[in-house]
Amino acid sequence: MTARKKPSPTLTTLTVVVLTVVAWWIFLGRDVVRDVDPATGNVTGPYEAPQVIACVLVLAALVVVGTLSAPAWAAVLAVAVPFTAAWTIQAQATDDSGLWAVGALLVLLGTLAGGAVVALVTRVVERRRAARSTSAP
Repeated sequence: MTARKKPSPTLTTLTVVVLTVVAWWIFLGRDVVRDVDPATGNVTGPYEAPQVIACVLVLAALVVVGTLSAPAWAAVLAVAVPFTAAWTIQAQATDDSGLWAVGALLVLLGTLAGGAVVALVTRVVERRRAARSTSAP
């Protein structure tokens, strides 16, 4: 039985970068419409909770995949940086208040923190799995 060859860390990281931008586009990038409550005039959006939840789940999966074949820090950056860049480009183009800069910082910090947690959990699970497989008879 031959051992499976791991994919190239560079190729995996580049794939994660591309898929991160695709995920942003599919879940958030096409939605720029804000909802206005006719009774109160309150403006919400443009995102709905299911969109954001789905996007977060896909980003977490991308960090897991990246962490399994590349350094964890590279996987986290491969998700956080392009996602923040894509979000920022759209936010900057549609926001006249300048608050897009605050949002961009929060998106970056959130994706870095969330990605770091996912990468850490992935490494712990991977090590435990490897330890079990080597100690099994």
